[in-house]
Amino acid sequence: MSITTARKQELIKDYQTNDGDTGSPEVQVAILTERITALSAHMQTHKKDFHSRRGLLMLVAQRRKLLDYLRSKDEGRYRELIKRLGIRR
Repeated sequence: MSITTARKQELIKDYQTNDGDTGSPEVQVAILTERITALSAHMQTHKKDFHSRRGLLMLVAQRRKLLDYLRSKDEGRYRELIKRLGIRR
């Protein structure tokens, strides 16, 4: 269910704003989106897994908070990020 270390490094490399950047909102949202996608696929087959459902809802809420923060700080970066990730809003 979780993402591999190699995939996480790819996401960091793709979304980092400068070298060594692992904590920017863009990187965090990209990693959360990957985890949400994996958990959503799990939930399609295991509909009664309520523990994973709670975890999924927590991830979605965390991503939403980060996106709201990014939107309040820099609207352009926010719009570019949701466009790259394909997140509808």
